[in-house]
Amino acid sequence: MYFDRAAGAARRGGGGVSGFAKWTLGIGLLLMAAAVVCSMRDLIPASVITGIVGLIGLTMAGYDVIHDWSERAELRRRGEKAAASGRDREQNG
Repeated sequence: MYFDRAAGAARRGGGGVSGFAKWTLGIGLLLMAAAVVCSMRDLIPASVITGIVGLIGLTMAGYDVIHDWSERAELRRRGEKAAASGRDREQNG
């Protein structure tokens, strides 16, 4: 429910995470849950392998989200800088 509202808000705002981040987040969470189940059943090698691969998936999703946020912040900074220089030209010109 929370993710549906967040995704809807992101779509309306023109932002949001990429499809790659959504897939890797889902796969990473699924693998981490599988690692917990394997751990409860004393399947330690399977638990370790699925846990490591799940952690890699979550890390990839986190990197993609951070990259997307920094890219949007950079575009916002450029827009503010361009608007400020335009106002300066109007006042001095």
